[in-house]
Amino acid sequence: MNASSLAAFLASLLAVASVAADDQLLPGTQPLTGTNDLSMGMIAGIDRFLDRELAASVERRAAKWKRDFSSPEAYVKSVEPNRERFKKIIGVVDERVKPELRLLATPTHSAQVGEGKGYKIFAVRWSVLPGVDAEGWLFQPNREPVANVVAMPDCDAKVDMFVKPFPAVLAESGCRVLVPMLMDRSATYSGNPTIRMTNQPHREFIYRAAFEMGRHIIGYEVQKVLAAVDWFAGPGSAGVPPAAADALPKAGGRDARAPKPIGVVGYGEGGLIAFYAAAADTRITATCISGYFKPREDVWREPIYRNVFALLDEFGDAEIASLIAPRPLVVEACAHPEVSGPPAPGKGRAGGAAPGVITTPTISDVEREFDRARKMVERLSPRFALLKGGDGMGQSGTEVAIAAFLEALDVPRVPIRNSPAQVALPEWNFQTQFNQLVEHTQRALREGEARRAELWKKPNLDLSNWGFPLAKDSAAAVKKYQQDTRWYREYLWDEVIGRFPPASLPMNPRTRLVYDEPAYRGYEVVLDVWPDVYAYGILLVPKDLKPGERRPVVVCQHGLEGRPQDCADPKVESRYYHSFANKLTERGFITFSPQNPYIGKDEFRVLQRKLNPMGKTLFAVIARQHERTLDWLAGLPFVDDNRIAFYGLSYGGKTAMRVPAMLEKYCLSICSGDYNEWVAKNASTTFKGSYMFTGEYEIFEWNLGNTFNYAEMSWLICPRPFMVERGHFDGVGVDEMVAYEYAKTKRRYDLLGVGDRCEFEYFNGPHEIHAVGTFDFLHKHLNWPKR
Repeated sequence: MNASSLAAFLASLLAVASVAADDQLLPGTQPLTGTNDLSMGMIAGIDRFLDRELAASVERRAAKWKRDFSSPEAYVKSVEPNRERFKKIIGVVDERVKPELRLLATPTHSAQVGEGKGYKIFAVRWSVLPGVDAEGWLFQPNREPVANVVAMPDCDAKVDMFVKPFPAVLAESGCRVLVPMLMDRSATYSGNPTIRMTNQPHREFIYRAAFEMGRHIIGYEVQKVLAAVDWFAGPGSAGVPPAAADALPKAGGRDARAPKPIGVVGYGEGGLIAFYAAAADTRITATCISGYFKPREDVWREPIYRNVFALLDEFGDAEIASLIAPRPLVVEACAHPEVSGPPAPGKGRAGGAAPGVITTPTISDVEREFDRARKMVERLSPRFALLKGGDGMGQSGTEVAIAAFLEALDVPRVPIRNSPAQVALPEWNFQTQFNQLVEHTQRALREGEARRAELWKKPNLDLSNWGFPLAKDSAAAVKKYQQDTRWYREYLWDEVIGRFPPASLPMNPRTRLVYDEPAYRGYEVVLDVWPDVYAYGILLVPKDLKPGERRPVVVCQHGLEGRPQDCADPKVESRYYHSFANKLTERGFITFSPQNPYIGKDEFRVLQRKLNPMGKTLFAVIARQHERTLDWLAGLPFVDDNRIAFYGLSYGGKTAMRVPAMLEKYCLSICSGDYNEWVAKNASTTFKGSYMFTGEYEIFEWNLGNTFNYAEMSWLICPRPFMVERGHFDGVGVDEMVAYEYAKTKRRYDLLGVGDRCEFEYFNGPHEIHAVGTFDFLHKHLNWPKR
């Protein structure tokens, strides 16, 4: 026995002796004291940590920008990478169709729906994306337009209330104005009448599926604005039906659509869309936003349909404004639309919508963010103007704001009249627009498998390149596979899950004895990760450990709203977990049952809301907690650090798919009651088990549908052993969907020559740990004899 082996033997002997002599805490640890709820304390600590991270995000953004102020042209070019990233995260990723604007007339109704002094109003529709149109009103001057404007009310505004402040006055001033319909906040069509109707606002219902597929309700509506810009910037009167051409007047023999300045203006949700559209497209000459601009670090408080993944990693409102520079920007500080939450559930309409409010910021908050924007680009001397009548609580669309916007468009100022438009515009009909956007998300869902295949087309990973018979040298193939999948592992962690830096604090392990059973002892364990953030769980240690012995560990993970005690407390008989950690320990395994931070209902869902704008998910925290736990377990003298396995149910099954895919220290993974055609489970509007109809509003992961379904995640666990456990009566999914996805997992293992490492067990039962085939799997692959 060499010196190092002797030292390890003596350490393990000391450990066993120490446990026997002083079993109140584990050797090498400090006493864990206090009676506080460690599970909910974890949620509170993470919440404080995230508040600090959100505040720090403001200063960190500068590292993402490489601004060149040598000339306006150089500046615009230098921020183009930021603009492209901005467009991607708001979901402006689909190619628009050829611009075509049509008048909406019927045999009984003229396309002209009103008129005002010097202009007419037409009902119009214009093409945006395949299967997606925009609808709205066209305010057409009777003379040659001096500018083109897209003007947007708040999405809940009554049509006639918005006409007077912006479109009518702009049209009187000679501007041609398009007013697109924005999806409102009611819940009339949210759901599926054959499955369940919900109280989700229309914007949230579209957001859920779109977010999973790398799109966004914001992106869809920005696309509608940019399609209008395409039409404004296009030649001639292309796309207008010949019979309606006379209704679009020409002046002085020139086409009314000759190139003119293009502006965007909006209030509330319309202000958001105008702001983002101007940042996305430099063809827009001038911008006026009313009732939207403010510091955005508390966007997590706002309705979830404003949640943009990774926004605050690079963009606050000031940074978005810097994408508009050096073009003019007018910000009108006024009362914001007041939103106290989603529609209430009612008869025939289930709850489950995400909470979220919109309130008016203080004028000092608006000034602070505007000053950040102005200082950011002051070397360009941009025409930025903040209009703040009174205390910032006034009405939108003031004469001062309209005059400033016209000046920004370099349109000659004319006296602003208040002559009312002779108009009786019908209220918006949202159903067609809602159905089109929902269907576009479902089209993206159907195309997702092909998009994922494109992502995974590295030569050695594309299954179409894996011929038959297979290479004889399986070991070499496995090694090459592990090298080739490393990029995807990093991509999953960085782009989908989100990566925090490693633990910054010393581990400082604290333990205390909580169970003393005939076959094992149980200890609560707390390990520090970051300030206010810790890992916590219960370690069960068999009493028959021999000196120098190192045993395998099974990490036993609870599901939604669970606690370590559900898995490891010998006095708890859960209908889901069936004391599986205790039973495994009685078989001689060491087990550790961690607390994952998905407990507390909206308390933990708020964590996801805070994480998403920083480009992270709850699993970004969980991954580092597990990494710390693995390091601690590996350092225990009675643990074999090459045999640490993971086994989780439900949300623990979600963990089984994600964390071992990132952390290779887990030697195998078992997913129970969760493996699925996960993307469809999230985004389908026709599957009755879809999260589209439930209260798990935190479940959606940005662009997952185009990057990683559960098969692709399992490919990152491969070639390590992997198993799926599923009850036929588990409502999480249906056998056929699960089997379809698993076939892709199994094929990967088989073609790599390690098919014996991949198993699936169905059983007659519900959503629970079955503990039959999975226990055999653990004995086999952890090389531990059955007892």
